[in-house]
Amino acid sequence: MSSKTEMFSRKMGDILNYGALNLAMGIGYETGLFEAMSRMGGPASCAAIAEEAEVSERYLLEWLGVMVCGGIVETRLDEQGHELFELPEEYTPFLCQAGGNSNFGVYTQEIPLLTDCARQGVLDGMKSGEGIPYEKYPKFYSFMEELADAKHRDVLVQTFLPSVMDGEIVRRLQKGISVCDIGCAEGVALEVMAQAFPRSQFTGTDISEESLANARARVAGLGLKNITFRIEDTAGDSVENEHFDYITAFDSIHDQTRPFEALRNIHRMLKPDGFFSMIDIKASSSISGNMEHPMGAFLYTVSLMHCMPVGLVDGGTGLGMMWGREKAVSMCREAGFSKVEVNDIPEDGFNSHYLCFK
Repeated sequence: MSSKTEMFSRKMGDILNYGALNLAMGIGYETGLFEAMSRMGGPASCAAIAEEAEVSERYLLEWLGVMVCGGIVETRLDEQGHELFELPEEYTPFLCQAGGNSNFGVYTQEIPLLTDCARQGVLDGMKSGEGIPYEKYPKFYSFMEELADAKHRDVLVQTFLPSVMDGEIVRRLQKGISVCDIGCAEGVALEVMAQAFPRSQFTGTDISEESLANARARVAGLGLKNITFRIEDTAGDSVENEHFDYITAFDSIHDQTRPFEALRNIHRMLKPDGFFSMIDIKASSSISGNMEHPMGAFLYTVSLMHCMPVGLVDGGTGLGMMWGREKAVSMCREAGFSKVEVNDIPEDGFNSHYLCFK
């Protein structure tokens, strides 16, 4: 056996093991097993962990087998020769909610969820080239909403906005401007900004009536009077010209069926001195340019299972999550923006901030 063949054989073993490990870790995260083990404060029996986590001891024992063989959980014997299990303290920031932006455990749910939602659709699309409609992804969107909720509440006002134009956007928001969030879903970003900047007016647009209904109900419950929502396709013909001082889009442009038209209309929606913050995945526009990307295979898989197929619906562009910096800058300029700055985002290694000036 050649060295290349032997290396690939080992790689295939790694792929199968890590694929299985991701699935089991996603189950562990969703059922609170990592959180329960972090509370144990040291090695514990399967029975004790099962009681703490309120799960079946038999199921837990099999799950622990995956975690131990995968190098996530450590095991040792007590004086009676019984197995004890421990989640190392050093691992907990990466697997538990308390880790904040270090928490990678939450993402172990993503591929299994997308498999539930879209595996057959992707198999069919490989032959037909057709897209997969949004309504096929209800569980995935609930998951993404939870992620966005946590992220916006933690960093939007405290970290991201102060980084925009060296704090200039914060100063304008404090004085009072008009803001629109494209693809706002249930409006968490708008809620956070509206509470922090009561003198500004906020509008959220989305194509999901269900998401907007949830957003309106929550905002009404909070008593916020400076937010409105409307159902709107940003790529359509009904957008208002020169209406907003500032527009945001958090990872929503690459899902558009007509992303260029959406960008062109966002340019039209801005007042003459307005600007647009597009937050999107940090990547190259070429596959070869992403070979060294630390999360490249994962992100391309998410795009294959969701971002690209929803963008193909009704003959759409199918831009995909990994459209990359070069294409993003080119499309923004072609849409009419006079200047496009690409900046890193504090405490966010996944995304870039495309600051576009009208």
